This record gives sequence, C-alpha cells and structure tokens, in this order.
Amino acid sequence: MSPLDIPSAGADVPPQQDRLVDAMVLALAKVAEPGEAGGHIGRIQCYVETLLRRLCRSGPFASQWPDALRAALVGASALHDIGNSAIPDRILLKPGRLLPEELQLVRSHTTRGRDILLQLQRNAGEPSVLLELAQQIAQGHHERWDGHGYPFGLAGQAIAAPALLVAVADAYDALTSDRVYRAGVAHDKAMQVLFQERGGQFAPDMIDALVEVEREFADIARRHADSETELQRRIDYLAQAIAESP
Repeated sequence: MSPLDIPSAGADVPPQQDRLVDAMVLALAKVAEPGEAGGHIGRIQCYVETLLRRLCRSGPFASQWPDALRAALVGASALHDIGNSAIPDRILLKPGRLLPEELQLVRSHTTRGRDILLQLQRNAGEPSVLLELAQQIAQGHHERWDGHGYPFGLAGQAIAAPALLVAVADAYDALTSDRVYRAGVAHDKAMQVLFQERGGQFAPDMIDALVEVEREFADIARRHADSETELQRRIDYLAQAIAESP
C-alpha cells in the first residue's frame, strides 16, 4: 500500500484535543506492553519521526506526507503492539522457547491489534487518520519485504508504507535495548544487522534512509536509554508473570 492510499488528515483540531489524544494513545500503548521498560514507546516515536523526516526530503514521501499526516503517523506508531493486550503474559513473556501453538498466538497480536483499533474507530463513529494508520502498522509491522513475514506473507509495496517504516524503528530498538535476558548490542552492530536485511526483511528505501540518519538514531538510543529502575521494574513484572503461570 503506497502513501497515496492513506486518507488526508482533514481539518485542524484544537491543541488541547491533540494533547488529549496523545495522552490516550500513550496510555493505551503502555497498557498493551506492561512488561516493556519505560523508554520503548518514546524511542519508537523518535525513530519514526527521524526516519520520516529524512524520507520527506525528497521522492514521493515529500509530496504525499503533509505535516499533519506525519504527526498522525508518529502518534500511531506507539500502538504498533496494541494487540499484545490480548496475549496472556505467561506466553508473551515466557523466557524459554515457545511451543508452536504459543508462537501462533503471539503472532496473532498483529491481527488482534488491527481489530482492536478497528473497533475503536467504529465506536468513535467517525473517521480517524491516526487509527487508520495505527491499524496498518499493527497488522503489517511484522511483514517482510521479501514476503516471508506474517500474518499474511505480503511482499514489497503490498505492505503499507507506515508498517514498513515502523518495522525498521522497532527492529533497531529491539537490537539496541537491554532486555531481561540479554544486553542490547552496540549501534554499529545493530546497523550491520539491519543493513544485511536490506531487501530481505526491510524495504530498501527505509534502510537507505536509516543509513543517512543513523547518528541521530544512536543519539536517541543514548538519550532515552532505560534506567536501572525501569529495567528492574520489567524484571519484577516478568518474575510475577512467571510465578502466576499455570
């Protein structure tokens, strides 16, 4: 799906309404990912904004992504894993290898997230560009450019552009962030891993844009790194989820 398939941002809304929507989006995102350390969602939004700014300097993005649409995409990126709210913590946070049926359930967070956001939009009773973008991202951010992703095995430009963009941001954050069972890798190593998947997992133009702003990514990762307190909170949450597992 190209940027042209995305509806226009519509009329301006009062600043206080923008702030309320932003606060609600962040609250929903954090509810869906209670086991994540605090900086994850904020870093994703910073990475998306940085990549999008570079993509909009030239090419089709420059003419097809006005400021309001870009702002909506940054907001929508926070909801990429909203479908995790429908996955039991005992499976989502399982430290060992997942059973085939557990893996299938975890992968369903893509379509579950899309459905949650679609229901939100229906309940609102009016169109929402942010929710439409969020649906595309939730469903498509684990698709691969080469067609070997999920949930539908889409390939190339059949994948929504917002999902292709968020996929790169999410992968960089996953590689460079400390997790309970492993430390994050250095920026240069993460870039090497991502570049090797140019045209494989990731869209070539997204990786090319990443290369041009990689120092900005490294700075975001450094400035918004999770604190020891946040990491300990994740460890405690994980321990509780394991203890409550049947």
